[in-house]
Amino acid sequence: MTLPQLSAVTELFKPITWFPPMWAFACGIVASGVAMDGKWLLAAIGIALAGPFVCATSQAVNDWFDRHVDAINEPHRPIPSGRMPGRWGLYIAILWTLVSLGVASLLGPWGFAAAAVGLILAWAYSAPPFRLKENGWWGNAACGISYEGIAWTTGAAVMAGGQMPDKRSLLLALLYSIGTHGIMTLNDFKAVQGDRQMGVRSLPVQLGVQSAAGVACWWFMGLPQVVVIILLFAWGCPSQALAVTVLLGIQLLMMDYFLTRVVQRALWYSGFGVPFFVAGMMVSAFALRSLIS
Repeated sequence: MTLPQLSAVTELFKPITWFPPMWAFACGIVASGVAMDGKWLLAAIGIALAGPFVCATSQAVNDWFDRHVDAINEPHRPIPSGRMPGRWGLYIAILWTLVSLGVASLLGPWGFAAAAVGLILAWAYSAPPFRLKENGWWGNAACGISYEGIAWTTGAAVMAGGQMPDKRSLLLALLYSIGTHGIMTLNDFKAVQGDRQMGVRSLPVQLGVQSAAGVACWWFMGLPQVVVIILLFAWGCPSQALAVTVLLGIQLLMMDYFLTRVVQRALWYSGFGVPFFVAGMMVSAFALRSLIS
């Protein structure tokens, strides 16, 4: 049996994608208002679970079930290129699912349940019969909930000893999950041709490239941040609200530039615009920490 090279396995797991859920888990830790004394190891396990385990699993699952689409859009990837031979992509996805559940058991009932839900969504996103990614509305929602909402909520709950997080924390997690729906759409512009051929109804396929970009920017990424700003002012955190306002203003300028040439600048906006979005997440988390602690 031919074994895959370590470099192919690493590429299959896509480490660059681990940052969003790891960051969201860290935001949940901050938003919990709980002191870190004696909980550093717990926090480290949780952050690792969100990235190198659950998120990495989702990438492996996605690449296996997307191998036919990738053969059109991105034939250089490990599976369609042959660097991940045979059914090794599937075997690794199953193995890493089980390893992730084992790591999650170290975080108690909340951590295990959250990881299980995240892994179920990961498989439902890519695998038949659900294959949520075939409809951009449902698939992007599953990613937003997993990458941001579940990770943030789990971080807050684990740090609080398994207690239900503050309602304000849950609300922020929901708003940033909605925002991530738009961020996920940015990944779809490079694959429009292959998606059309394979029947994947991403938002660019359903709405057209220009309309999908506008919906992603204004309705999914922009509007939830406006709500966050309003909430921070209402909660008595004016300095943090102003900081998020500035971060949103920068994003709006970059969105305007992105929307003039959507396909050519989608990757650019993902690299340079999205960091201002995630910075606002941490600012909001610290605002909540100041209210709770």
